[in-house]
Parts: sequence; structure tokens; C-alpha cells
Amino acid sequence: MDLEELRTFVEVADAGGVSPAALRLGVSKSIVSRRLARLEAELGVQLLARSTRGAALTEAGATFRNYAARVCAEIDVARETILPAGDLRGRLRVAAPLTFGPTHFAPALAEMARRHPQLHIQTCYSDRFVDLIAEGYDCAIRVGYLQDSNLIARRIGPIHGKLVASPDYVKAHGSPETPEDLVAHQALMQGTEAWRLLDGDKVITVRPQGRFKADNGTALVAAAAAGLGIAYLPDWLTHEYVASGTLVPVMTRYPPPPAGAYVVRPPGQHPARKIRVLTELLIEYCGRSAHPARATAA
Repeated sequence: MDLEELRTFVEVADAGGVSPAALRLGVSKSIVSRRLARLEAELGVQLLARSTRGAALTEAGATFRNYAARVCAEIDVARETILPAGDLRGRLRVAAPLTFGPTHFAPALAEMARRHPQLHIQTCYSDRFVDLIAEGYDCAIRVGYLQDSNLIARRIGPIHGKLVASPDYVKAHGSPETPEDLVAHQALMQGTEAWRLLDGDKVITVRPQGRFKADNGTALVAAAAAGLGIAYLPDWLTHEYVASGTLVPVMTRYPPPPAGAYVVRPPGQHPARKIRVLTELLIEYCGRSAHPARATAA
């Protein structure tokens, strides 16, 4: 049984169709279709029910998908075991935040590609929440406070931040002194997130309200500088604004608790060596960072 046919079937099953699977694999749709046809002919069963809306697993396909995925994973582990020390090849798909990734993580990914010329790296930079399993990513880099999930996470660095506002906003509306005061202020948010603040050793959760929302930290810092409200932002994003006086820290008696940057991956017994290598490289790069950061969401 051809390993590429197995991998292709798993990708189609997880992506929900030939077209998205072809995009993930970096091959044409016709190649994907031919591989699927050969695999089904060899097995003598229909694995996928195709339609204009995509491809759905048959009962046999749903059963076979789990076995095929395990086989592919075990082969990857076996290949890594016999490869020369330090040699990486194959494909690595990474999801990274748009607000933080291009400036802080892209150099590490570029360095990894330089060190491993046979490794193909594909990175998606987006501030939306990416479903690693459904969208076929090997791992993701996430910043902030991790939500409970079945994903396996490793911390790669600290993230620090503060609440900030423009001097004009403070002059017009005052500066909040306690978490309760935030209710009377305009908060600049990504969505409906809660803000965590420290009262000594105790973590307080506040749910602020505001009329300006954006899914990107750069947009939020611009809104804060324009005097639209109070923002809860990472130091790396605000330090130049604070240094110039464009933004000022507020409610400093109640700072946000330290957050973190993490590499997360789907659960599995054997993490791929390429993910372990990337994680160690990111830890190294985060250690060099002159401006540890804190993000607005995980």
C-alpha cells in the first residue's frame, strides 16, 4: 500500500474535500483524485462519498481514517529515528498570530528553513483561532492565556503587558483607579474577552465594555493612540508609544498577570522531531527578545 496514497486520504478526510487537501499537500486536484482512486481500488471499498460540496467519509472510510493516520504517524517517527542527527525533511505547517508572528516568530522560522534545506515550511499568520486538527496544521504558536483544550502545549517565553490610554482620553474621562471603575470607561477589545488583573496575589476577572473592537493588536493600539478608550496590550506593541508619551499606563496598581507564548500541537504519543526542533529554536529566540510581550488573547 502506497504511503502517499494513505497521507492523501487522511488529508482529504480531515480537510473535507479534494480541493482543500490539494492546497495543503501542494499538489494538483487531479493528483489527489488519482491517489484516492488507486487506494479505493486496492482496498475494494469506497472511502469517500464525493459531492459538489466536498467529500464525506463513508462508514468504512471513517474506520480506515484512524488506522491510516496512525500508520503515517508511525512511519514519520521511524524515519526521524534513522535520519542523520539534525537532519529534517518533509513538511511543517505552522499557524501563528498575525499581531505577534511576523515580527517575533518569523525570524525563527526562517532560521529553521535555513538550517534544514530539505524541510518545507508553510506558515499561516492570522489572529483568528485555528483548529489544528480540522485544518491540518502540525502545530501553532499562541500567545496570552491558553484556554483548556486537549492540545499539548509547551511554553516558549513570557509575555508582559499593561493597560494604556492616550493623555487626551485620560484628560477627558479620567483614569480608572480600581477594576470596578473600568465599567464607566470605553474598552478597546478583540471581542467579548475578559481582562485578568492582579490585586496582590489574587487574580480578578473583569468584563469591560466598548464600542471599538478589532481582531488585531496593531489596530487596537492605533485606536488607543487616537483617544478612543483603554486598551489591554502587550509591552512590545506599546513601549514606543509609552516612551514618546502618546500612550500612558493606567491602573498600574492592578497589572495584568504574566502570560506566555506557547507551541501547541495535537495530542499524540510521539511529537515530531521537527516540532521539537522548532520549539527549542523559538525558546532561544524568545530569550533574546528585547521586549517581552503580552497578547490580548490566546
